[in-house]
Amino acid sequence: MDKLKVGRINYANLFPIYYTLEKEFDCSSYEFVDGVPSKLNGMLREGAIDVSPSSSVEYLNNRSLYNIMDGLSVSSRGPVGSVFLFTRKLLENLSGNLIILTTHSATSTALLKVILKKFYGLDCEFELSDSPEREGKNNFLMIGDDAIRHHFQMSQLYSDITECDAADAEPVQCLGPQVHMYDLGKIWFEKTGLPFVFALWTARKELYDTKDPRHEIFMKFTADLNAAKKIALGKLPEIAEKSPLRPIIDEEGVIKYWENLDYDLTEDHKKGLKLFEEYMGSAQ
Repeated sequence: MDKLKVGRINYANLFPIYYTLEKEFDCSSYEFVDGVPSKLNGMLREGAIDVSPSSSVEYLNNRSLYNIMDGLSVSSRGPVGSVFLFTRKLLENLSGNLIILTTHSATSTALLKVILKKFYGLDCEFELSDSPEREGKNNFLMIGDDAIRHHFQMSQLYSDITECDAADAEPVQCLGPQVHMYDLGKIWFEKTGLPFVFALWTARKELYDTKDPRHEIFMKFTADLNAAKKIALGKLPEIAEKSPLRPIIDEEGVIKYWENLDYDLTEDHKKGLKLFEEYMGSAQ
């Protein structure tokens, strides 16, 4: 019997769900395939994997290939805690400047462009990099555990973290002399009042066909995944002991990070996703 090929993003934001899924459920009929979001997007699009947490942009650009798995996402209603723009200037002064974007996430790069163009009326230049922080440039976008680690390293380097002298509505934090950090989830929520959906659990449409040999396994996976999410959110303190972030963040910090995330997919989330799609089209 063919196994269901499941994309697995090795970021701390999804660790509680994967950890619980593998610990509490029979996963012998699933084959987990590791990768960063952009890699798994491509594999899902090509049919090399069957289901995965996938960038919202991937779904929006390829609706004909996928169905969204109900009730599941990686979102935030405010600070996401792991999608940061690091700059040497205040954001409103970035027009005409070069920003290095991560190749690891299509959604986060599209969100930054929306924020700059739609919310602040800024025109910037962009380059892509696998390691934006190593390019020696002044402005760069980082996501996931790499962003959290860089924030931690900068916080240690400049241990006296103070708020920047900026407008109250400006979600900016000073990490040192002329080093600013913006949380993109916080900006989106403050400007729209809606959740931002960074990723959706997305499945190839053929899996919903009862004649597909993987259909029954997929139905089982759907039930297991929803149950794992529910269990995980009730056991965050226990799971935090195993978190890959523990070497740099204490258990209380890890739990707070997860609690700031939103793993649901409600009508509000769908409204946020629709608005993002509209803004993304006008920010090109």
